[in-house]
Amino acid sequence: MQIQLQKTKRELKIKNYSPKTLQSYLYSLRKYFSFKNNKFTELDQENIRDFLLHCEKKRISPQSRNLLLNAIKFYYRNVVKNSQKIEIQSAKKPHSLPIVLSRSEINKILTTVKNAKHKLMLSLAYGAGLRVSEVIALKVQDLDLEELVVHIKQAKGQKDRISVIPESLTDSLRSLTAGKVGDDSVFASERGGKLTTRTAQKVFENALRDSGIKKIATFHSLRHSFATHLLENGTDVRYVQELLGHQNIRTTQIYTKVTNPKLKNIKSPL
Repeated sequence: MQIQLQKTKRELKIKNYSPKTLQSYLYSLRKYFSFKNNKFTELDQENIRDFLLHCEKKRISPQSRNLLLNAIKFYYRNVVKNSQKIEIQSAKKPHSLPIVLSRSEINKILTTVKNAKHKLMLSLAYGAGLRVSEVIALKVQDLDLEELVVHIKQAKGQKDRISVIPESLTDSLRSLTAGKVGDDSVFASERGGKLTTRTAQKVFENALRDSGIKKIATFHSLRHSFATHLLENGTDVRYVQELLGHQNIRTTQIYTKVTNPKLKNIKSPL
């Protein structure tokens, strides 16, 4: 098993897959190899189906099962060099609307945060539509406070993009980055280096709890709210797509279902 995992790791690195994808694929293959038990290089589609059904019975989500399948496909195609097509469809994912916070709820959450750096981090995540991984990875050199833009480098899909910086945050960002060099983290931890993903998520979770808001929101809800509020302000969906870094416009269009003014203006007959 370890030999096959090492070969997969090497191939993922050669193809420049992100560290997160590398970790996820190796974890997925380890689970599959444990289930298969032997003859790892032998492609058995019925065995793969049995494995995915086993995962479904263990209540593993459709998204996670699709990740497992993608890892298996990568292994046989790129490591084993088996050209046989794996005729297994991805699991159908449930279509749920994103959890969006209203403007007043965003304000309530930010008001509860007493730590100035943590408050600024959540404010920028909302104001620029950033993922948690993007916020903690920000370097001082990524901020252009004169032009009010932030350069997000090697984000999801290893793509760069530009987003907006709220003018209201520029003074706080200048104070936070004063004395730092370009390669320093904007939101450094107390021990040096960038904050961890878990720390940033915990900051949001504590703020949500202290605000008394009952929505099942996460740090990512700040990004959902950014997109929804831009659309409510009349921003063209294609500009929102660029700011979010979505490859497909359909990914961005889900926010139009949350913010559809014609639906919101309908009065219940009761």
